[in-house]
Amino acid sequence: MNYKIALIRGDGIGPEVVGEAVKVLNTVGEVCGHTFAYTEVLLGGCATDAVGKSYPDGTAETCRACDAVLLGAVGGPKWGSDKPAEQRPETALLAIRKDLGLYANLRPAVLRPAMAEACPLKKETAERGIDLMMVRELTGGIYFGQREKYETEDRGMEAADRMAYSEKEIERIGRRAFELARLRRSKVSSVDKANVLETSRLWRSVMHRLAEEYPDVSYEDVLVDNCAMQLVRDPGQFDVVVTENMFGDILSDEASMVTGSIGLLPSASIGDAAPGLYEPIHGSAPDIAGQNKANPIATILSVAMMFRYSFHLAAEADLVEQAVDSVLAGGWRTPDIAKAGETAIGTVKMGDLICEKIRELHK
Repeated sequence: MNYKIALIRGDGIGPEVVGEAVKVLNTVGEVCGHTFAYTEVLLGGCATDAVGKSYPDGTAETCRACDAVLLGAVGGPKWGSDKPAEQRPETALLAIRKDLGLYANLRPAVLRPAMAEACPLKKETAERGIDLMMVRELTGGIYFGQREKYETEDRGMEAADRMAYSEKEIERIGRRAFELARLRRSKVSSVDKANVLETSRLWRSVMHRLAEEYPDVSYEDVLVDNCAMQLVRDPGQFDVVVTENMFGDILSDEASMVTGSIGLLPSASIGDAAPGLYEPIHGSAPDIAGQNKANPIATILSVAMMFRYSFHLAAEADLVEQAVDSVLAGGWRTPDIAKAGETAIGTVKMGDLICEKIRELHK
């Protein structure tokens, strides 16, 4: 099979980790009989530098012509909040998600066996295992609501951000969560703040209606503050966790840290049609850019998610994940996951080792 992939190398360490992910893609193609055609796409701070805005005209159209999008990382102090909105990388991220209809963000938080000691939680908690999927609604809620800033008579300047959700938006992300749970351990935890927010009360009512359609899936409501506590008390209790945009933004980062390092965690943003967008959850880390120190594993595991969710190649996804686990089990570490006294390897070496392991495992 031949697949077309849009490459958004991005800013900071983005080009470095994408480079290693492309090596992995080509290695899998080599051993499994697939070919990949790559289209370079500018987005983020590098696009601002090149053409004056972070989301160049035609970006969405170029991506839609591909089967999937691989994104490194965007952003950095150079393009901070003092810049006009059209020059900020975050504006581009929100826009491409909306334009491609990527309403579901999937963030697996998995404690890889070789990294159990890196888990910051109690040993007995880590030993029970952590393998959950955060499903975050990505194109609605407060991040896309109406924004206001105005002067009041007696309170000075005041700002407001509107959070709104429709039944349709809730139902489609909820259905995605239930379908994913059927492929995992058949449990959905829906996170809201229904004791306070009207949007959460609507969220809960729609989720209850959906739960009746999936009697084979266990369902529970969890208030967002309780969920935050449970993620650090006993994350192993969760299977699929579904929630709205802002809660998901916060909780998915929290879930990532209990696995030991954000340098190991991938993500997928998908909709009802191609292409899906795949990216590591970490940022652009401009302080180590160009130094061969970045951990490429999160981006490489994002490629595994691409195989699984966009190309429907489960065996290839498993092969990449097994190769990563095998390299980690061999004691190889980049600086972010190396313990004191351990010799760390660079970005390129980690990519090479994973490619070698893919070839070895496929024999």
